[in-house]
Amino acid sequence: MALFGFEFMQRAFWAGGLIGIIAPLLGVYLMLRRQVLMADTLSHVSLAGVALGSVMHLNPSLSAFVLAIAAGLVIEQLRRSYRTYSELPVAIIMTSGLALAVVLMNLKQNWSKSFSSYLFGSIVAVSDTQLLLIAVVALVGLLYFIILRRPLYNFTFDEETAAISGARVKLLSFSFAVLTGMIVASAMPVVGVLLVSALIVLPASLALRLASGFIAAILISVGTGLVGVFSGLSLSYYIDTPPGGTIALILLVVLLATMMMQKLQHVYGRRSSKKINKKKEFTKNESFES
Repeated sequence: MALFGFEFMQRAFWAGGLIGIIAPLLGVYLMLRRQVLMADTLSHVSLAGVALGSVMHLNPSLSAFVLAIAAGLVIEQLRRSYRTYSELPVAIIMTSGLALAVVLMNLKQNWSKSFSSYLFGSIVAVSDTQLLLIAVVALVGLLYFIILRRPLYNFTFDEETAAISGARVKLLSFSFAVLTGMIVASAMPVVGVLLVSALIVLPASLALRLASGFIAAILISVGTGLVGVFSGLSLSYYIDTPPGGTIALILLVVLLATMMMQKLQHVYGRRSSKKINKKKEFTKNESFES
C-alpha cells in the first residue's frame, strides 16, 4: 500500500499497533475495577503536562508522561484516604489538571497548531522519541500483566481476597496506578489527549459484552483495539481527519453494531422459542383430540 511508503506512516502504525495492544488490555482491568474514569482523568492531566512542557521549553511528551504518573500516584493515595468516597479523588485530580492546563495554556502564545495535534492526535506527530517511549511502555506493561497475572486477577475482583492470598496489595495498587499513567501518556501522540480513554474503554466494553471468561475478554479487547487503530489510521490518512477521532468513531460504531446484533439475536431467539412452544402446544392438543 502507498501509505506505508512514508516513514511517518510506518512510525504511526508501529506506535498504533503497540498502543492498540496495551491500552485495551489495561481497559479490561480498569472496567472490572470500576476505575474507568481514571484513564479520562489522567488524560486531562497529560494535557496540563503538554502545556507545562511547552511553557518551560521541555519535551511536551515527556512532561506529560511524568505528570500523568505523578497524578496516578496521587489518585491512589487519595483513594486510600477517601475509601468511602472512591470517586472523589478522580474528581479532585481531573478538575486540578484542567485548571492547571487552562492557566498554562494562557501563558503560551501562537502554539494552537502544535497543541491541536496533542489534543486530537496526529499521524505526523509520532516522532522517533515518542515511538521509543511507546515501545518501552508497551513492553513494561506486557511484562507487568504477564508476571503479575495471578495476583492482579485477585486484586482486580477483590482486594481483600488478594491480601489474604499473600499479595502485597498496596504495592500492587500503586504500581497499577503508575502503569495506567504511563499508558495514558504514551497513547497521546496517536489518539490525542481528549480521546485516550476511548481507546482504553470502548474495546473493553465490547469484550465484556461478548466474552465468556477473563482471558477471552482480554483477547477480544486487544483484537478490537488493533482493528480500530489500524483502520482509523488508514482512513484518517486518506480522508485527512484527526486519527484520534477517527479511531474512536470506528470503535464506537463496532460497539453499537455489536449491541444491535445482540438485541436482534435476542428478539429473534424469543420469537423462535415462542413459535416452538406454540408448535408443541398445537401438537399436544392435536394428540389429545385424537
